[in-house]
This record gives sequence, C-alpha cells and structure tokens, in this order.
Amino acid sequence: MNINDNQAIEALLNEFPEQDLALPAEAPAAPAAPARDLPKLMRKIPVTLTLEVGEAQLSLYDLANLQADSVVELDSLAGEPLTIKVNGTAIGRAEVVVSGENYGLKIIEIDGLDLDSLQS
Repeated sequence: MNINDNQAIEALLNEFPEQDLALPAEAPAAPAAPARDLPKLMRKIPVTLTLEVGEAQLSLYDLANLQADSVVELDSLAGEPLTIKVNGTAIGRAEVVVSGENYGLKIIEIDGLDLDSLQS
C-alpha cells in the first residue's frame, strides 16, 4: 500500500460515522422451519409399480433371430404368483386379474414395505 491508498482509506472512514460501520450486537434469530409431516409428503411422491412376469437369458445370436411369431420361454411357471416391483425393487407377489377392461393385480404378499405408516 502506498501513501495515497492510506489517505484514500482514511478519507472514506472519515466520511461515515462510527455507528454506521458497527455490526449489530446480535443478529435477529431466523424463523423456525415448519415441522414436516413425512408420511404426508411421501404420499405425494410418484413411483412406478410393475409386475414382472419372468426372465429369459438368450444369446445375442438368438435375440437377433427373434421374429413376430417367436416364443421365448420364461423362467416362471404358468399360474405362479408374479413379482411386484416398485421402481425396480421387489416388494411382493401378486396374481394378474381382469379389472373392467384392463388388467389388474391381486396382491398375495407384501414384504419390507410398511404401508401402515403412510396411511392417516
């Protein structure tokens, strides 16, 4: 810093009274965050529910040779309950039913999902 800088700083400090430069003794407290109702918030989160019929492992050669009339055998037995998945994670098993003009699913079991905590 040179003398001119010091003089400029001193001149600026003299322009403002001390009370303008002083920080408040105590900052006002921030308003408290509102309490969140987690179960209520969770009810609004959309998820994708899928029913997995089964899987099949094919070679790329077999996959490339599939046509419109091809049949691929799956690893699940006919009539066996199917896997319910939420966002790709298995949560239970169900059967396919007809509901009006659409397919539906009839829950057989739900594992690892506490639905009671979401209801109120």
